[in-house]
Amino acid sequence: MKTFSGVIGSFLLLGLASWLALAEEPDGLTLPPGFHATVVAEGLGPTVRHLAVRQNGDVYVSTLSGGIIVLHLDANHKADQVQHFSAVEGGTGIGFYDGALYATTGSRVYRFTFSSSNELVPESKPEVIVDGMPETHPGFRRANRPLAFDGKGDLFISLDDGVNDFCVKPDTPDGAPPVEVKPCPYLVNRAGIWRFHANKVGQKFPADGEQLATGVRDMTALAWSPADRSLYGIMHGRDNMHKTWPNLISIEDESQIADEMDRVAKGTDFGWPYTYYDGVRKVRLVSPGYGGDGKAVAPAGVYSTPVVSFTPRSAPVGLVFYAGDNFPAAYRGGAFIALHGTRGKNGYDVVFVPFNRQGAGGPPTVFANGFTAFDSSANTSVSARYRPLGLAVGPDGALYISDSQKGRIWRVAYRAGRSSVE
Repeated sequence: MKTFSGVIGSFLLLGLASWLALAEEPDGLTLPPGFHATVVAEGLGPTVRHLAVRQNGDVYVSTLSGGIIVLHLDANHKADQVQHFSAVEGGTGIGFYDGALYATTGSRVYRFTFSSSNELVPESKPEVIVDGMPETHPGFRRANRPLAFDGKGDLFISLDDGVNDFCVKPDTPDGAPPVEVKPCPYLVNRAGIWRFHANKVGQKFPADGEQLATGVRDMTALAWSPADRSLYGIMHGRDNMHKTWPNLISIEDESQIADEMDRVAKGTDFGWPYTYYDGVRKVRLVSPGYGGDGKAVAPAGVYSTPVVSFTPRSAPVGLVFYAGDNFPAAYRGGAFIALHGTRGKNGYDVVFVPFNRQGAGGPPTVFANGFTAFDSSANTSVSARYRPLGLAVGPDGALYISDSQKGRIWRVAYRAGRSSVE
């Protein structure tokens, strides 16, 4: 069995080679040698979000509005049929388990069953697997409800905090400095991860579930790793810290607040709203709303320590562990993460994080970029042409990537011996 250092070494060699010989790819994408992208579908619209690939190769796409999109692919992996179905929309949770398609809204988890392997659009009405999740937000954001399965009958679902940044007293006047409260009421039946039965209809939230984690500010990336049989989630770090506490949190301090990937087990606490994670210093700090001064370290042993942290505002929104056999061995068991990008020019690419069998993660390395069509080193303000968002691995081991700007979907596959330019 390869050691973790051996896996990392193999991957780094692949990553180094990617900069020495870049293939000509559609849309100007850049990939490591041997990998090639094709456009599966385009023009699906800006509400496209996450992906799930059925065992027969059909691709299902969640949307913020417009229900679910299904793509049937021809022998060349191009969509020759595109259909919309169902009123189930929300965009952040979609996946297959035991042959059925699961999709989330703000308040429910639905299951679609198929009568045959050739049925593209399920004729039967969807069943409600989980009902009663809190949907209403005090602010304007949509509810994020990513889901994952462990292959043993468990369904995991994450709920965001519902307020985005601070846990303030409801009667705090507009424009006044936030007075954060403890215990934070949004930690009750929100801001956490729950486990339900994947095959049980009519479960009620939260009574029929088991809470595994708390302190989740906002999360759209949740996935099960078959390699180390663990659940992982990526939480977006805090915003507006300098604006709110300019005398305590400098602009530089805020630029170091990381998005973090954590392993989830019973009792995991991601730390929101009481703490935040400094990705440069590699330390969890106490939030100023709870007595922090930008230097005070959170109590040891209380909160989770990230497996991997990401550049602030890179917005990791898609996560999939690679269990296919098309890619080289250095990728197996590792995680692909879509960095959607937000403020500035951080992110906007797909990165790879190698993992060993014990669940130790290596540093993120760019796998696919070029989506934006602008120079990330320039200081000009330019809109990204494409923004990667959803990820899924097909039954043949290919990686699918969705775009949220125009609704484009790519398929990335590996072919040994492929030249850098064809």
